[in-house]
Amino acid sequence: MTPVLADTRAMIVDANDFGRVAVLYGGDSVEREVSLDTGEAVLEALLSRGIDAHGWNPSVRSLSELPTAGFNRVWIALHGTGGEDGALQGALQWMDLPYTGSGVMASALAMDKVRSKQLFREAGIETPEYHIVWNSSDAKLAADQLGFPLFIKPSNQGSSVGLSKVFELKELEEAVDLALSFGGPAIAERGVVGVESTVAVLQGQALPSIRIESPRVFYDYRAKYESEKTQFHCPGTDNGELECRYHDTAIAAFSVLGCAGWGRVDFMTGDNGIPQVLEVNTVPGMTSHSLVPRAAEVAGIDFAELCWRVLETSISSGAQTDNVGVAANDA
Repeated sequence: MTPVLADTRAMIVDANDFGRVAVLYGGDSVEREVSLDTGEAVLEALLSRGIDAHGWNPSVRSLSELPTAGFNRVWIALHGTGGEDGALQGALQWMDLPYTGSGVMASALAMDKVRSKQLFREAGIETPEYHIVWNSSDAKLAADQLGFPLFIKPSNQGSSVGLSKVFELKELEEAVDLALSFGGPAIAERGVVGVESTVAVLQGQALPSIRIESPRVFYDYRAKYESEKTQFHCPGTDNGELECRYHDTAIAAFSVLGCAGWGRVDFMTGDNGIPQVLEVNTVPGMTSHSLVPRAAEVAGIDFAELCWRVLETSISSGAQTDNVGVAANDA
């Protein structure tokens, strides 16, 4: 059977039991446009299921008004910094408002690529070799030791924002400048040549894997949200043993960061056939190009039901519990 996390589904059958729901989306991060698309899609889906849901864009209406607005819980559809890095989760906990997905520490760890990679390594979870980069000299040292191709990316962004794939030394400085422009250190990561895949996790269970084939150099922001030429295959493999390995590794990576509720784990698999974890996303996109809805559909869960089940994570006792370092359970 597919491995499951400690958190289990808190099933709700009556929309009224959710109370009044705020869908937080938009904001002012670099992923604002994707968040707007996600929030609008989620809001429409929740309303179609009879849930008393209302959109709330923090860039239009201050979060300080939220505690007195009569909401019972929050569906977080804010991507990027300020939405999935623990800051919002901390504010909502202070407001005593239940919310979807992972808690404060898990959200912060998943957004921090340096610390998440350190935890993956300590737990024995395969992840590409990397160097922390503060300047071009660090990047050149990483290139000497890791070789090309090399991925240069900010340590604190999602959706491939600021990510560059570097094939030779003359491309390095521009890539480093871009990654460092988002603040904090960057990461130089060994470029694994092979298959790019992702596995969604929903209420403790891994959904079918998705294999991604992009016509671009790699699965970047445009390939994720704009290109109609990107191809997705779900399940991502017809090898049952490999599919189980993806599921096991996704659950392990999700668990070691203390994540809960729902999310997505991204992989690269090279010639050795071992899936390597790139990162964990605690608030994945829910747009027409997004991966979690695709996997859910193959698992027999339509979009409206998926949004309902994510909302259920705001009720589950494990939804905001940070258990960093907990190993996956086999069931």
